[in-house]
Amino acid sequence: MRRLTSVFGGAAEPPKGGNPDSNTLISDMTTVICLDDYHSLDRTGRKEKGVTALDPRANDFDLMYEQVKALKSGIAVDKPIYNHVSGLLDPPELIKPPKILVIEGLHPMFDERVRDLLDFSIYLDISNEVKFAWKIQRDMAERGHSLESIKASIEARKPDFDAFIDPQKQYADAVIEVLPTQLIPDDNEGKVLRVRLIMKEGVEHFSPVYLFDEGSTVSWIPCGRKLTCSYPGIKFSYGPDTYFGHEVSVLEMDGQFDRLDELIYVESHLSNLSTKFYGEVTQQMLKHADFPGSNNGTGLFQTIVGLKIRDLYEQITASKTAAPLQATKA
Repeated sequence: MRRLTSVFGGAAEPPKGGNPDSNTLISDMTTVICLDDYHSLDRTGRKEKGVTALDPRANDFDLMYEQVKALKSGIAVDKPIYNHVSGLLDPPELIKPPKILVIEGLHPMFDERVRDLLDFSIYLDISNEVKFAWKIQRDMAERGHSLESIKASIEARKPDFDAFIDPQKQYADAVIEVLPTQLIPDDNEGKVLRVRLIMKEGVEHFSPVYLFDEGSTVSWIPCGRKLTCSYPGIKFSYGPDTYFGHEVSVLEMDGQFDRLDELIYVESHLSNLSTKFYGEVTQQMLKHADFPGSNNGTGLFQTIVGLKIRDLYEQITASKTAAPLQATKA
């Protein structure tokens, strides 16, 4: 999230002087709200009722809708706080309406009322194989968990994920899909990734990014003399497709960069990036080279989506400004 918001809002930080366990991030342009704050049950309450945080019964969608609507209308709200450290519901915090409101979490597109308030929606779709590989790396190597306990943890949440979280991706304007690489046969480490940026056609104020020739089907292995690539290399592809009955354009990257400064070579072959100047994507990637995913498609596509959201915001703002002028002339 920090990578995405830094493109159009600067560095986002927790509220100053407030609850140190607040989940909110604020910058000059943006406020990022974590929808976990709308849990209606604390950790103990969920355990007593036998539900997970993914279950809609553990969340207050009425309050979520009312407060997102209020903030979008320019009205401040006292937003609840779910404390991830203690598992308790803390006293609320005052949130003032920002220029750009970002909501993130488990259920941003679950409730139709909230969904209709969104100007643009993104879904991060991490495949089961990659999730499992990442969780093993983190929980076994860093936390000392057993393989059996990791599998049990994943399986316990899977029914609710499949029922309540995964279906939301059909409503997204853009989906970042994270998959195992196809460059390494039978890879199960999850270190090299194949990432797809699925962009819905016909979304107001949004033009999908394309590689070389808009609407064509393209497969591209960049020149080894212009882009340093160690094994297993890098492969891009682009083309039209359908996704849950919608026409989409899909940009895909499989592999990872060795040198971020050489990303300019790839950037020069992409169009509709909504950049302000030549090389802005590369500049943003270099600026946040220490962020996770900086050497693969997750970082690249988050950066591109950030640029597209900035452009969308500017278009919406310009249209709102133009409307009174046109009414005056009429």
